[in-house]
Formats: sequence, C-alpha cells, structure tokens
Amino acid sequence: MLVVMHSHATPQQVEQVLAVIRGMNLTPHPLPGATRTAIGITGNVGAVDPRLLEVQPGVSELIRVTKPYKLASREMHEDDTRVRIPLTPTPLPKGARGDAVVIGPGTFTIIAGPCSVENEDMILRTAEFLHGQGVRLMRAGAFKPRSSPYSFQGLGQQGLDILARVREKTGMGVVTELMDTENAEAVAAAADVIQIGARNMQNFSLLKRVSRIAKPVLLKRGLSATLEEWLMSAEYVMSGGNYNVILCERGVRTFSDHSRNTLDLSVIPPAKHLSHLPILVDPSHGTGKRDYVPPMALAALAAGADGLLLEVHPDPDHALSDGAQSLDFAAFTRLLESLRRLAEPLGRTLN
Repeated sequence: MLVVMHSHATPQQVEQVLAVIRGMNLTPHPLPGATRTAIGITGNVGAVDPRLLEVQPGVSELIRVTKPYKLASREMHEDDTRVRIPLTPTPLPKGARGDAVVIGPGTFTIIAGPCSVENEDMILRTAEFLHGQGVRLMRAGAFKPRSSPYSFQGLGQQGLDILARVREKTGMGVVTELMDTENAEAVAAAADVIQIGARNMQNFSLLKRVSRIAKPVLLKRGLSATLEEWLMSAEYVMSGGNYNVILCERGVRTFSDHSRNTLDLSVIPPAKHLSHLPILVDPSHGTGKRDYVPPMALAALAAGADGLLLEVHPDPDHALSDGAQSLDFAAFTRLLESLRRLAEPLGRTLN
C-alpha cells in the first residue's frame, strides 16, 4: 500500500503517519517527492486495514500496490530515480563539474575499466586514461567469480587496497563486486558503488547485507532471471533501507552460440515501464567479443538505457581475465566519440 500525503502536509503529520504504520507492525518507507511525500508500506502478509491511515491528518489518499516488488515499482514511485554517487574531492577533468555522478534521466553514464585488478600500475594507468576522457567511474574486480577454480580469482584484499589508493590519487569513483557477506565491510570501504554479480542476484543473504550499507548497489541480472525476479532482488535491497539501486543488464543464457550471452536489450522498455530504477547495460559480458561491444553499446543508448558498464584494458590480449571482450584505449576513445554523436539528437548528456 502507498499512503499519499497532501502537498501541504506538515513534517509532524508525516511523522504521525510513520508512527501509526510502525504501530501496525509494518515498515514505512517515506518517499519525498517534488510536491508531496508518499509513504510506502512493506512487511504485510495480508491486507492492510486502511481505516487507521485514511483518518490521519495530512493524508490525501491510499493506493493499493499490486506488484510484488513494491518499492521498485512505478506504482509506489512514479518518477524516475536519480542515484547520486559522491566522489572523492580532486581536480576534475576538463568539462567535468561537481563532486558527484548522478545516474538517471537525461544522462548517459559511462562506467569503464578492466575486468580485474591485476596490479597497481595497470589500474593507475587505466584510471588516469579514463579520467582524461571525462569518465568519473571505474570498474575493476578485486574478487572474481570464475567458472573454473584454476582461473585467476582476483587479488582479494590486496586488490581493494590498490583500488583505494588509486581512488585517492585520481578521484575516480570505484565500482567493484562483492561476492559474500564476509567481505562486505572491506568492499564498502574501497567502493563508491557495490556490484552484485549475475551469479549472486538471488543470494538473498548478500542482498540483505548490502541493504544495510550506505552505498549505491549495482545489481546485475541473473543468467536466466526474468524481469520480475530481477526486480524482486532489487526489492530485497530496497526493503532494508537502501533505495540507491542501479539495474544492469549483462546478457542471459540462451541456445545461441554466436556470442558469450544473449544481450537482452528488449528488457529495457518494460523495465522502464514497470520500475523507476535506472538501468545500465554491460555489452562486454553480453557479447563476449570486443568487436561486438561498440554496436551493442550504441544500441543500448538508443533503446533508452541510462548508461554502460564497459571493460577497458591497456593491453587486452594479455589481460588475466576477459581480455577477449575488453576494449583497448584507442577503441574506447572511438566508441566514446560515437556515443557523444548519438546522445545529442536523443537529448542525452554523456556523464
């Protein structure tokens, strides 16, 4: 259920409604808007008796939410969500403004970097290159979930330490994956955005843990997850109090063998229709082949995505993981120029 307050409702009246909801052994989620506040309600296993709420001063109307993913749905939150990512103060690249990246409507945000942290020199070199291109967020994995136990698993805590030092030197925001609850605090300390990988999309203990961390969460779609299952995973994070969730389509598994996965750009319009959360696209994992990344990146922009997650490496042919799908610096620069040319007529600004 959604409680919609009058535009002239006072803070005291909002607090009174929150108290009444808590008194019903339910969880209120205040959602301030431009003109009025709405309050979402979760925790009910049956119908909520509206009579205790509709008589409260300042209440305009009660709206029944039919979707199982209540907080992630447009029924609960009509306007597009903007996720603000504060960054470490540092001299900014030419043309960049402010000390935060905002992912949401009107913008197209680029997150780029190597698949994994291999060594400090490579990460610093990549961060400085991206910073010079105006990119503010760098992806790199310290912990790597690999299909084979013999593949490079990442540097772990050493990798997090490298990311923290490079962030301090360059001011680049860090996006890195959290694989288990044990390392939650360490990853949160090094990251500006915590990534939940496709294999962990339905790791509910992990989702509950990041719901209590005051950092944005990048939630990748599972290998065979439906849109509803994906949004229900987002609901786990939001129900714990962390509303800064960014969806990421990275391809699903089908019978096709022409690419690593099947990049499902068709999910973007229905995701936008059903949910207010921003959505990024990862064409690197979606295709698995660097030659296919640029056209699918442009297609993602045209389809209405809010940004991209791209793998970029100074020497992809010698990368310790996912080199075949990584762009080198020259290819990334060319893609960035193509994205700028397409973004302008679409009314989007590269972020």
